[in-house]
Amino acid sequence: MAESCGPDILWCSICLDALRGPVTLQCGHSYCQECVDAYWDQGDRRGAYRCPQCVHTFTTRPVLHKSIVLADVMEKMSCGGGNPPAAPAREDVRPGDVECDVCTARRLRAVKTCLVCLASYCATHLQPHYHSAAFKRHKLVEASGSIRELICPRHDKLLEVFCRTDGQCVCLLCVMDEHKGHDTVSAAAERMERQKLIGKKKQRHQQGIHEKEKQQRELRLKIKALKCAGDAAVKQKEKACAEIVRLVDERLCAVTKGIRVQEKAAVSRAEALVDRLEREIRELRKGDDELKQLSVTEDHIHFLQNSKAIFNCPEPDESPDLNTHIHTSFDFVTKAISDLRDNMENITKAITEISETIQTDPDLKTRQEFFLYFCRLSLDPNTAFENLMLSEGNSKVTWRKKAQRHPHHPERFTKYDQVLCTEGLSGVCYWEVEWRGPRVEVAVCYKGAELEESGFGYTDQSWCMSLSKSGCTFWHNGFMSKITVPCSSTVAVYLNHDAGSLSFYSVSDSGEMMLLYRVHAAFSKPLYSGFMVSRGSSVRILTQK
Repeated sequence: MAESCGPDILWCSICLDALRGPVTLQCGHSYCQECVDAYWDQGDRRGAYRCPQCVHTFTTRPVLHKSIVLADVMEKMSCGGGNPPAAPAREDVRPGDVECDVCTARRLRAVKTCLVCLASYCATHLQPHYHSAAFKRHKLVEASGSIRELICPRHDKLLEVFCRTDGQCVCLLCVMDEHKGHDTVSAAAERMERQKLIGKKKQRHQQGIHEKEKQQRELRLKIKALKCAGDAAVKQKEKACAEIVRLVDERLCAVTKGIRVQEKAAVSRAEALVDRLEREIRELRKGDDELKQLSVTEDHIHFLQNSKAIFNCPEPDESPDLNTHIHTSFDFVTKAISDLRDNMENITKAITEISETIQTDPDLKTRQEFFLYFCRLSLDPNTAFENLMLSEGNSKVTWRKKAQRHPHHPERFTKYDQVLCTEGLSGVCYWEVEWRGPRVEVAVCYKGAELEESGFGYTDQSWCMSLSKSGCTFWHNGFMSKITVPCSSTVAVYLNHDAGSLSFYSVSDSGEMMLLYRVHAAFSKPLYSGFMVSRGSSVRILTQK
């Protein structure tokens, strides 16, 4: 009998289980009595009771009577050991899914939302919309959890019209009420118009992507060419250094050889003179011995006969001038070394000039060129002084008379009205700020306790541009440099960390860049942008235009 009746009528479409205490409504649909009672009991029915499947409306709550036929079928199936009819596959609700508005005992995942019923249905409770003629004109869309966004909050009707005058979606009652006489079109027509605009914008985006990708490829080729040129320059430098070292070694070897030659000649002359002096000394000693013997002889005849020969002997030669014979001056070596040192100093200067030329930043002129290196900065709330208030997403700092209740933090400034940015800067960076009030300071610095003790510009750890209505000055390590160039309300900072270059610019309303001050230093750590904001002043970090 169950087979003749079909399995669909033997399960409840509310609890999605076999019928228990089945009752049949006047529209012909059957449910568990507990399920349909619970369905009608929930919520405010406003005097109307509907069938969960066909939405047939009853003006009064129907009196439920037990369906004897279905109860008998279910009882026989149970007594005969038959299996209850299988309910359709259930799709449980997962996070992010939309629940069915009809399910009661166990809510299942909704697959469609009806814009007329303003409800979402699971696969089971959606069947009447497919099979019943009463739902033929109902519009089904993908299940949406934001169905209330499609309903007019004033008239509780579907938003189907777009008011071009007010630029908002309205319902049909709104068109006849507060939007009467306005330029209104259907939501579909407005969608079609905007879809065309979106298509054009998408085309521009695609064109922009194409151009940017082309520029990206060109830049990558330039980067590759720059790396090749850099490698070639390094090889050329190494070759030149090797050539210089080789030439210096050759010249030094020649000098050494010349010194040794002159040394050998001088030593040879000195040794010959030593031999000559030794011979002369021996002869003089021999003559001296003969004189001593002759002086002590008692034989007068012998004395007279031998003294004549002694007196006829030539007198010993005067001693030669040693300085004349063996002097060899190496002053030429000293002069050559001095000349070499001068030449090396010239080479060093030339190398220094080359190094400075290499380290010099490219000649950026326009604001657009600087914006290629633009970086986004945000103020660090943990460093702000108690009278400084941060706003606009931590992009603006303003001095306030009333102290802000900042929580304690070890990096917070407690002596000076200063604040740092969160980002540590290295490489090439560019940013702009707009300042207002009597006086502010725009600085870059290392993080450290010295800032807390001395403030921006008073140590070798920070570089500071002080801006005021009377003019601007640059401070570093306690030394001040007066800036003669007038400064605008917009100041730009350009940092090339690797090249050791830091520049401050004044930016006019027309976007012209005017250099205020440039400093070269060997930056050893990441730098942080910082600001000092005096009473009645403010600083805002600008975004890229």
